[in-house]
Amino acid sequence: MNSLIIKKPKIGIVSLGHEIYWPQFDGLKEELSQKENEFAKFFSSETDLFFAGFVDNVDKAFEAVQKCKKEDIDALFLVMTTYVTSAVAAPFAVYLDVPQILVGIQPLDHLDYKKTTTYMQLVNDDICAMPEVAGVYIRLGREMPTFLIATSSETEKIQKEITLWEKALKARVAFKYSKIGYLGHTYEGMYDMHTDPTAFTRAFGAHVKMLEMCELAEYVDEVTDAQTNGRIDEIESIFDIREPSADPLTAHVERSDLAWSAKISIALDKLIENNGLCSLAYYYKGEKGNLYERIASNLIIGNTLLTSRGIPLAGEADLKTAASMLVMNRVGGGGSFAELHPFDCNDDIVLIGHDGPHNISISDKKPIIRKLKKFHGKSGSGISVEFNIKAGPISLLSTSCDRNGNMKFVCAKGESIQGDIPQTGNTNTRCKFESNVEDFLTSWCSAGPTHHLALGTGDNTAAINLFAKIMKIGIENIK
Repeated sequence: MNSLIIKKPKIGIVSLGHEIYWPQFDGLKEELSQKENEFAKFFSSETDLFFAGFVDNVDKAFEAVQKCKKEDIDALFLVMTTYVTSAVAAPFAVYLDVPQILVGIQPLDHLDYKKTTTYMQLVNDDICAMPEVAGVYIRLGREMPTFLIATSSETEKIQKEITLWEKALKARVAFKYSKIGYLGHTYEGMYDMHTDPTAFTRAFGAHVKMLEMCELAEYVDEVTDAQTNGRIDEIESIFDIREPSADPLTAHVERSDLAWSAKISIALDKLIENNGLCSLAYYYKGEKGNLYERIASNLIIGNTLLTSRGIPLAGEADLKTAASMLVMNRVGGGGSFAELHPFDCNDDIVLIGHDGPHNISISDKKPIIRKLKKFHGKSGSGISVEFNIKAGPISLLSTSCDRNGNMKFVCAKGESIQGDIPQTGNTNTRCKFESNVEDFLTSWCSAGPTHHLALGTGDNTAAINLFAKIMKIGIENIK
């Protein structure tokens, strides 16, 4: 499916120099020109690099700017090879509205001062012009660039910075020229989730495409028996099918239950592909067991498989949490749809989970499916997914709105703790935080988040904060 191809960010690299030096110092330009090649080695295959050339005067700067515009780059790294005049950097500030990073990677950790020549100093003058260039960005009324300052021996530091940028930019391009589907309507009464599609586009750039249940129903009707049986085989290989638990809402999973979920999963794939969606928010109430209700209440297997493949789906038509899940996925956290569940004072944890959708790639073991006779608070019955995410660091991200209606993030890091969870057909992760559980919950709720959130593995808060900075979205970090 073409829509399941995860887009790569395109990063521009420009080397800046000072043409006055070349006739004065033989070989200097050639030596400085190698700096961008060494710098480029820190980027992974998940990034497309564009080299805009070695810029040492204003005319070349104008040419490089036009090349970068044509390539539609997502960020620009300006490699300061030596002292440069701010005039060669200014065109990038004026004409390119992308994040820009001034790179000053000095070859030597220290100079042998008694033997240092002017040539050697110029080779190590990577940060010399940074104050000048930064000041000019401000004078031009442009966004202050970010700085990457290190010596060439500090490879771990450089790699960490580059990896952070790659993660944040992967999240940025996930929304770029993208469509997020909106199927059905928001769950009645959940005011925190209501979202103006135009406000969403203003914040994230993606188009919100309105979808109808009749389209999905048409695709369900077109699924063949052979396709259904193939998807059942896939489901049986991925999930641990369980008998009813102590919860009276659980029931036996019959072959007919798997077949219906399989048909809807295949139809959901087609809905995503035919509409070119990078994500989907969905909810349909339905009444008296009609077709749309039976489809909507059996989307969990299909949306879990899609979420696990990088196309996150958010239940209850929570568009803002679809965005949170997409960000969490692209920064490397996987990302499942979740909300706060009961807390445990004895173990100092809070259970965080939901009845779907989930990302099975972050499950601590083979995920379980159970049949539920009813979904609490929602219409219908069907198969649901149950698991606890992997033990270790975790990240929480909720997309909400501030008092002025602007999008904002609420973010936290914690730890997934191994232990028992309720056997109710829902995901539940035992989450522990730096402060005690009641203090954390007080701080989290006080930030005014949307009650749903994206729950992911790993401490991804640095990448999320960088993404927020890139997108100019406010963020509140909770401890």
